[in-house]
Amino acid sequence: MWDLQGEHATKFQMRILPEDRHFLRPLTKGNANKHHCHTRRFLLYWGMQKDGREMADVRPVYDMLTAVSARRSGHMPGHKGRFGAPALQKATALDITEITGADSLFEASGILAESEKNASSLYGTAYTFYSCGGSTLCIQTMLLLMKQQGRRVLAARNVHRAFLNACVLLDIPVQWIYPRKSDGILSGTYDLADFEAALQAQTRPACVYVTSPDYLGRMADIAGLAELCHRYHAKLLVDNAHGAHLAFLPWQCHPIQLGADYCCDSAHKMLSGLTGTAYLHVRSDIDTEPERVRDAMAMFGSTSPSYLMLASLDWCNRELASPLFRKQLEEVLNRIQQLKCRFSPRYCFTDGDPMHLTIDACASDLDGQELAAHLEQHQVFVEYADRYHVVLLFSAASTDFDFETLEKLLENFVPTRVAAEEKFSLPRPETVCGIREAALAPQEIVPVEESVGRICAAVKVPCPPAVPIVLSGERIDRDCIAVCRGYGIAEISVVQ
Repeated sequence: MWDLQGEHATKFQMRILPEDRHFLRPLTKGNANKHHCHTRRFLLYWGMQKDGREMADVRPVYDMLTAVSARRSGHMPGHKGRFGAPALQKATALDITEITGADSLFEASGILAESEKNASSLYGTAYTFYSCGGSTLCIQTMLLLMKQQGRRVLAARNVHRAFLNACVLLDIPVQWIYPRKSDGILSGTYDLADFEAALQAQTRPACVYVTSPDYLGRMADIAGLAELCHRYHAKLLVDNAHGAHLAFLPWQCHPIQLGADYCCDSAHKMLSGLTGTAYLHVRSDIDTEPERVRDAMAMFGSTSPSYLMLASLDWCNRELASPLFRKQLEEVLNRIQQLKCRFSPRYCFTDGDPMHLTIDACASDLDGQELAAHLEQHQVFVEYADRYHVVLLFSAASTDFDFETLEKLLENFVPTRVAAEEKFSLPRPETVCGIREAALAPQEIVPVEESVGRICAAVKVPCPPAVPIVLSGERIDRDCIAVCRGYGIAEISVVQ
């Protein structure tokens, strides 16, 4: 980066190009004078800095990919920007590796570092890091950092299986906090007093891990948890995979805004990032250096991250910085509220993240799977459905047509049977051995009905929702079997 002197002083980003070309860029908006730059290999790219007004014009990764799309490749990947499925030809032309000028994700100091700083500015963090391994990579990174700090892990029980897998890999024991009231296995109401009691009992530094929003959209009391954690010198980690949009709502509800220390956001779930993209946010730079975070991510992340995915994160920043995005988000929020008001006499909707439209099927006297089948017969596919709930997700990209179609189908739906059963609560089986010990032990697959008294070896749960019913190292009891049966799980891996 160079600082130029004079009335048109601005910052320039150096970009590498494969051949001689002329490039034309204005130094300032509205400047009638055009400045030519003839160069053998370098492009001077104009872009305003992050003063809140012009960030929408800054997209260093995306611009680099489009600039090198006409290169002659003597590097990976093997498709050379030309082979591959016809529908993917435009994508392969932009699919590169870490060539000169492209930076390197886990050693970022160029265009990737610049793009991450743009994301950090948007979210108000000390640091924000890109992931091409989804929120899974971010969860692995957060837990490794906690292990390096010697912290005991306290976690709300409705975790994603990615958390359990990370605990297996890192050999991390977990002290579980159970909800006071369960809403099936996916959600529940947690009490701050239970977290405080667990923190008071610790003899060494600790951290608290929660999922918010959870799969049904229910939001934890992040502000209360943050205050509690900091009072006991603990760190608060939040799986916010379903909440990347929360920072841009009209009120403050993103975990970082509310005091969480670490947080992961999946950019593909509620924003426009390609599937598998995510942000890892760090609120404060007091005890975590960015190099340490990158090193932790590199322990689990691929050495060949996708530049298509990275460019989609880069472009996502551009969208988030635009006033149009917030306007579209507010319009969708209004449509969701209108839909709820219209159908509230007939359907019971759960509270939580306003972009989740979650129907409580039990309280609505209907079967959630039957409703989902009705919607999907008419090409409206839900995020998740079981007998007890139907979950639909909306984003700033949702259209009036989306809502009009859904409203017609909800109006026309006539249930043929009623689910009268109560929702299952999370079981509390006995812990026999550690998560890692059980997961890595010799194991066999047995019918669930024959597993009573056996030690669970591996988490068996479909994704979505990927919330485990019984954990590795726990003794399977009849409550576990009943819940597995209720969710259609027929087999389970047990320790031999």
